[in-house]
Amino acid sequence: MTETTAVADPGPTQPLLSGRTSRRWIVAATVITAIVALPVLSVIFLAFFPEENIWPHLIDTTLPRYLVTTLKLMIGVGALTLVIGLSSAWAVTMCEFPGRRFFEWAMLLPFAVPAYVIAYVYTSLLDYAGPVQRGLRELFGWQNASDYWFPEIRSLEGAMLMLGLVLYPYVYLLARAAFLEQSPSLFSVSRSLGHSALSTFFRVVLPIARPAVAVGLSLVLMETLNDFGTVDFFAVQTLTAGLFDTWMNLGNLGGAAQIATTMLVFVVILVSLERYSRRRQQQFAARDNRDPIRRFTMSFPRQLICLAVCALPVIFGFIIPAGTLGLYAWEYFEESWNPDFLENTLNSLLLSGSAAFTTLVIGVILAYSRRLHNTRGMQVLLRLSSLGYAMPGAVLAVGVIVPLAGFDNWLDGLLRDSVGISSGLLLSGTAFALVFAYTVRFLAVSAGSVESALQKVTPSMDMAARSMGHTPGKTLLRVHLPMLRGTLLTAALVVFVDCMKELPATLILRPFNFETLATYVYQFASDERLFHSALPSLIIVLAGIVPIILMSRSISNTRAMT
Repeated sequence: MTETTAVADPGPTQPLLSGRTSRRWIVAATVITAIVALPVLSVIFLAFFPEENIWPHLIDTTLPRYLVTTLKLMIGVGALTLVIGLSSAWAVTMCEFPGRRFFEWAMLLPFAVPAYVIAYVYTSLLDYAGPVQRGLRELFGWQNASDYWFPEIRSLEGAMLMLGLVLYPYVYLLARAAFLEQSPSLFSVSRSLGHSALSTFFRVVLPIARPAVAVGLSLVLMETLNDFGTVDFFAVQTLTAGLFDTWMNLGNLGGAAQIATTMLVFVVILVSLERYSRRRQQQFAARDNRDPIRRFTMSFPRQLICLAVCALPVIFGFIIPAGTLGLYAWEYFEESWNPDFLENTLNSLLLSGSAAFTTLVIGVILAYSRRLHNTRGMQVLLRLSSLGYAMPGAVLAVGVIVPLAGFDNWLDGLLRDSVGISSGLLLSGTAFALVFAYTVRFLAVSAGSVESALQKVTPSMDMAARSMGHTPGKTLLRVHLPMLRGTLLTAALVVFVDCMKELPATLILRPFNFETLATYVYQFASDERLFHSALPSLIIVLAGIVPIILMSRSISNTRAMT
């Protein structure tokens, strides 16, 4: 065996500076964390102290159905993403077959397609009036649906398939990164013992990569819990659909908060299971973990199997949806390219750009505060500020609307009593609420990226800047930010695309007569005008391709190959 050296977490270190300047950064990080954590606290408070407690009614009627359906959906999507993500990651990493280099990055393409968009596409293709069933009826002479059986796309199983096709890249991404980090000596020993590629995968590689796979699976399950567009379109009654129904149709915000709290329990369980799965994990850096990987030489039939394992998810998860959207967008371009489309596109660009900039600024402040004062307390603050990423969009919307509406009502009442004028809705029901929700939800992306990049910068650079009389703020602007330019750009792009796709929170928090591309697509689909939703859907898909290419390149550059 090759000699290994343990890479341990250095833990908290002494702060890079002390005194009043250090306290300013600590105060800034504390205030930001308190604001970001406010939606979570608001949801919990409203759930325990609602104006009208319908919790007993929910338990006796709809809540059990919501819970069972949500669990079934999560189990089905989790199993499907594990099978696709693990098999494809192993194939492109360790097996030589035609098209392997293409599939290294192409496997991530379904990431760019929102689940609700792919659901709309396959509904238009596979419904009774769609081209697939229509072609079958013409081919076999069937007259109506009673003459043949065809699987129902608008079903729980259909939702599992749609979500699995676009969420498996979470598992693929982290599994492949874990495979690339493993020592080639492990594969060599396995080969010398006569194990095949499949046996090596199950006996050696998978046990080592299990923590990374657990992280990817937990992200898949949280995204499944967050989905609204797909389950609503397919009439699948999950907790998210129940939250919308309780709030929008029954008009009971307290009941919605209680369902939201139930969803938070799901999130806590998922995060706890993920941490439990790697409780005994120890990180080791082998001396040969940068050596080229020698892939398995396979027979032609097995190469075809690898090709099918990688090609089918890309074909059904990206090529067919993107091609269909492109065709529909071309055919209905004149009808789709209208002032409403242009206005909604501008709304999406402005909101997503504002949220990306805000999360980037706040993420830099939080990550740099921890660098300056790396204590247990700062680590806790950074983790608390990332809570929003684990919150489903519908839950986050409930948590945002409660404090903002409370502030608006308080200020309006104060102005009415003092000067006799009404302030109206200053925060809730405005674009500010959307930007705030996006910032809370995706802050973890920017803060985590900046923190990881800053850890690679030696503290001696900060000390050199201090010796030259630079304050921490000037050091950040003149030294660190120029070095982090690539990281900042990537983080901003990822947040931008995530905001473009976000549907549940946008539906709830958007101002009156205000649409984004995501809600624009949802409105068309709800009205069964799928062809007219093609152009805005295609714009959302195209916007997501750039971050995918950047992520694929960053992973591929981590390891030499032969």
